[in-house]
Amino acid sequence: MSKWTVNEIPNLSGKITIVTGANSGIGFEAAKEFARKGAETILACRSVEKGSDTEQRIRAEIPDAKLKSMVLDLSSLKSVRAFADEFNTAHSRLDVLLNNAGIMMVPYGKTEDGFERQFGTNHLGHFALTGMLIDLLLKTPNSRVVNVSSGGHRFGNLDFDNLMFEDSTAYTPMLAYGNSKLANLLFTYEMQRLLDAKKANTIAVAAHPGISTTNLANHLAHPLIMKLAMPLFGWMMQSAAMGALPSIRAAVDAEVSGGQYFGPDGRKEQKGYPIVVQSNEASQNKEDARRLWQVSEELTGVSFLSA
Repeated sequence: MSKWTVNEIPNLSGKITIVTGANSGIGFEAAKEFARKGAETILACRSVEKGSDTEQRIRAEIPDAKLKSMVLDLSSLKSVRAFADEFNTAHSRLDVLLNNAGIMMVPYGKTEDGFERQFGTNHLGHFALTGMLIDLLLKTPNSRVVNVSSGGHRFGNLDFDNLMFEDSTAYTPMLAYGNSKLANLLFTYEMQRLLDAKKANTIAVAAHPGISTTNLANHLAHPLIMKLAMPLFGWMMQSAAMGALPSIRAAVDAEVSGGQYFGPDGRKEQKGYPIVVQSNEASQNKEDARRLWQVSEELTGVSFLSA
C-alpha cells in the first residue's frame, strides 16, 4: 500500500470521538483531522481555558467543526469520573476513545490519589476512563480504544512490589515514563484478549508517534537550551502532524485489527508514515498483563470486562 496519510481518513459523519490531551501536539492534530472528516469531537483538556483555546484554533481552520471541550484531569480519579458521568449522560454512542494525553520524564511526585505521577496519569487515569466509558463503547458498532504508547516502553521494567516507587530512591524519570508506556501496551493487549473472549465488536489498538516536535519534553531543560538544541536534533524529528498519523490510522482505518500497534515506518521508527510495528517482549508478557489489569482495578476502583 502507498504511504498512509490523512487523505485516507474516511467520512466520520455521525461518529463521536474523544481525544484526551487534545490541546497540543499529536492530540491536537488528531482532533482536528477527526473534526475535518465530520466527527463530533470531544476535546478532553485539563482546563476550560485550554479547551476553549483549542476549539478556537480548530474552528479557525474548520469553521463548521463539531466540537465540544470538556475538562479532564487524568491525574485525578474524581475528575475522570466527573468527565465520564457527563459524557455518558449526554451521549448514546462512542466510536473512538483516543487515550493520548501524557506527561513525560517529570521529577518524582504523586497524584491526588497517591499514585506516582507518570504511571497515575499516563496509565491509571486512562484505564479508569476506559472502564467508565466501556458500556457506551460496547454498544457502538465497530468502536475502538486507541492507547498512545511510545518507543520509551523499551525502558520500562515493571516492579509490582514497587509500582508507585514507594521506595523513591529507585525512581528515575526515564524508568517511570518507560513503565507507564509499557503499561499502555500491556493494557491494550489484555483488553483485546478480554474483548475477544466476550466476542465484542469493540477493539483495542496501540500507537506511538516516533520522535515528534511536541511540548511533551519542554520541562527537560531550560527553555533557552531547548531552543538552541532543536535545530541540532531537528533532523531526527518529525512534525506533530506526522507524529499523529499512527494514532489516527489506528483509530479510523477499516483494515485495523484489535491488538495491533502502529508507528512510523522510518529508521528505528523515529519518523515516517504509519505501519504496523512490533513492541518488545516485556509488553507481550500475558502474566504481567493480567496482573497489571488486576492491580489497576484495585488501585482505581474501576472494574470492567474481567468480571
